[in-house]
Amino acid sequence: MIPSFRRNGTLPPGIHWTTWEEFVHRFGGNAHRRALLMGLKAALNNLRQAGCKEAYIDGSFVTSKEEPQDFDACWSKVGVEPEKLDPVLLDFSQERAAQKAKYGGELFIAQAAASEQHVFLGFFQRDRRNQRKGIIGIELIEELL
Repeated sequence: MIPSFRRNGTLPPGIHWTTWEEFVHRFGGNAHRRALLMGLKAALNNLRQAGCKEAYIDGSFVTSKEEPQDFDACWSKVGVEPEKLDPVLLDFSQERAAQKAKYGGELFIAQAAASEQHVFLGFFQRDRRNQRKGIIGIELIEELL
């Protein structure tokens, strides 16, 4: 179950594991959000087909913000066969312009360095003031419908 938002509009600290269905129900409340979900679903399905087992969603998409600009996600590279990935998912050039154009958001490798202190999985769990916040975790066991 996805917990309630804190007063500041973010999730409580930690990784909150959920199903795709529950995620859509909770965060797909308007047409703009549902459009972003379509791109995220396409990216996650490609990652799953390449062997990815876990993805994490962050950014304003998993806050109380009515119309987030995009989504931010990262994915575990464990078990992934790079040759089966959409090459766009490995294109981090031009501020990830190709990812944003194709999927509507940005997707990073969870184990890659995001800063001197954190890999993306840890970086996603901090806000701009370096305070802890929550993110969503989804196991990519089967195709997302």
